[in-house]
Parts: sequence; C-alpha cells; structure tokens
Amino acid sequence: PEVDALAAGTPTAKVELAPALRRLLPWPAAAEFDALAPERLEVPSGSRIRIDYPPHDDPDARPVVAVKLQECFGWAETPRLADGRVPVLFHLLSPAGRPLAVTGDLASFWSGPYAQVRAEMRGRYPKHPWPEDPWQAAPTRHTKNRAEREARG
Repeated sequence: PEVDALAAGTPTAKVELAPALRRLLPWPAAAEFDALAPERLEVPSGSRIRIDYPPHDDPDARPVVAVKLQECFGWAETPRLADGRVPVLFHLLSPAGRPLAVTGDLASFWSGPYAQVRAEMRGRYPKHPWPEDPWQAAPTRHTKNRAEREARG
C-alpha cells in the first residue's frame, strides 16, 4: 500500500514507512524493530515524545528529540537507541516550544549551561519551574501552580 501511495503522487514525508519495513523483515527482526528504532521516547515527566530520525544519507546525524526542558529534570544519562549504539540529541525547549539548548550530553548540560539558561528564562517564564538544582527537581510538563495542585491531590 505504501508503494501505491507513492506511485499515486503522495509525498514521501506523508507515507508511514515503518509498517512497510516491519513487513519486509523476518519475524525476529520485526519483533525487535520497535526496541531498536522506537517511534517515541518516554521522558522523565511521563510524556512520550516523537523521535525525529535523520535522513539515511547522513551517517553522522543523530536522532533528535525536541522536548520542553522541564520535562527532563534529573535525567542524567542520555538515552541511546539501536542497542545502545546511537545517542539521542536533545533540543531542549522553552515552555513556549522555542529552542533553548541543544545537547547530546544531559549530565553536562545540567552541570553547566543550565545555570545560564535558568538565569535568562526565569523572568520570561515565571509560572514555570526553574530550580537551582535540576538534579533534584521533579520533571513536569505543567506550570508550578498546576504541578502543586496535582501533588496535593
């Protein structure tokens, strides 16, 4: 069906190729496909964020996860895909969804550049958490008030 869609003029970006690839793989490999190249990555807040994979003709590019910075508080180890061979690149976003930082090493981001990001963004987004210690902060996708309401009950 995917080939028919492409032949009919559907743009490549609009055709889901993962199901077609699963059908072409032998059973054991098809069963492992989602573990090796998942469609989404669960972040510490519980959100399942879509992974954007690079074009096949760029061997140095890495899969990208664009996620709000607050959803990753406390996450030290940068996730890896393909049986641990491919590290994920994170585009950490503001509460408005604008890029704040790009990192392939979450631990070094929390220990270094986060302090500057926090200083710049605290005043711009006062309703969102910007803790001094991101290692101990609870990851959240909500404002401070909503997170407090949910914690109470």
